[in-house]
Parts: sequence; structure tokens; C-alpha cells
Amino acid sequence: PEDFSTYNFSADHIIPSAKDGNDDLENLAFSCQGCNSHKYDKIEAEDPATNEVATLFNPRKNNWNDHFSWNEDFSEIIGKTPTGRATVEALKLNRERLILLRKGLFKIGEHPIG
Repeated sequence: PEDFSTYNFSADHIIPSAKDGNDDLENLAFSCQGCNSHKYDKIEAEDPATNEVATLFNPRKNNWNDHFSWNEDFSEIIGKTPTGRATVEALKLNRERLILLRKGLFKIGEHPIG
């Protein structure tokens, strides 16, 4: 949740402007600046399990539960598909600060369990 984030949230272009993405609401998502900075202008990345290129998760077209799950203490996001794994890796979704934040949020009942 933004209230507990280690970074400010901002509008992210799902398809970046550098890749001809537009400013339509359908192409914008609310994103923490830490993840957005790692995404930069990427629309795809390497799946670490197969070393093949996969498209990054699109919150307007993809279902979170199809591509991701949580580890047993809900501190790390696990990619279940090439898109999920590539997104976890490219956006660095399991940065140390995020893992610590998720552990704390889970203990106080504020974790956004998907």
C-alpha cells in the first residue's frame, strides 16, 4: 500500500513513451517509484528460468494471480510464468527493503495478500 511504501507512487506508462506508449488512462498504472525506476523503458525482459525474452506484466491485461504468488511468509513475490519471473527480475520486486516492509505489514495485518 502507498501509505507504507518506501517510495512515492507515480503514474507509470505501461507501454513507455519511448516505446510509443500514450498518456491514455488505459496505458497508465499507479506504481511505486522504485519499481518504476527499475522498469524504465522496458516492455519485456529475460525470464531467469529459461533465458528467453518475455513480456512484462501488464496490470490492464494480465491477472496478478496467474503470474505471481507469494512465498510462505508473504515477504517475496514468486513469478509463476515467464512473464511473472521476468517482471520480478526486471523490476527488482524482491528488493531487501520491500521484503522487510512486507514482513512488517503481514505482522500488523496490513499486507496486500493477493
